[in-house]
Amino acid sequence: QVQLVESGGGLVQPGGSLRLSCSTSGFPFSSYAMSWYRQAPGKEREFVASMTTDGGLLNYSNSAKGRFTITADNAKNTVYLQMNNLEPEDTAVYYCSARRGLGTTHWGQGTQVTVSA
Repeated sequence: QVQLVESGGGLVQPGGSLRLSCSTSGFPFSSYAMSWYRQAPGKEREFVASMTTDGGLLNYSNSAKGRFTITADNAKNTVYLQMNNLEPEDTAVYYCSARRGLGTTHWGQGTQVTVSA
């Protein structure tokens, strides 16, 4: 079955960095578009970044541009989100998702990122 497992979250000071990982199994990784979303307390889930795993298409939210980088290791079926210059406003649960075309979106369980002094 499809599984997505996020890791790498934690507590970091403003200006710091984190790298999130999303390890996947149960589907042909290279055929899916992979994305990161986040959800802060009391807010709706919002898009952060996405990529096709052939690396052909990358997309970022305005808040992520210039600070976050999405990459994938097809050999490990894993997608990453490198987050630099973190701000308190980046505090949220970060979710990984996988989707092929207009098919079902699969989600991980999320990993908490807290940016605080």
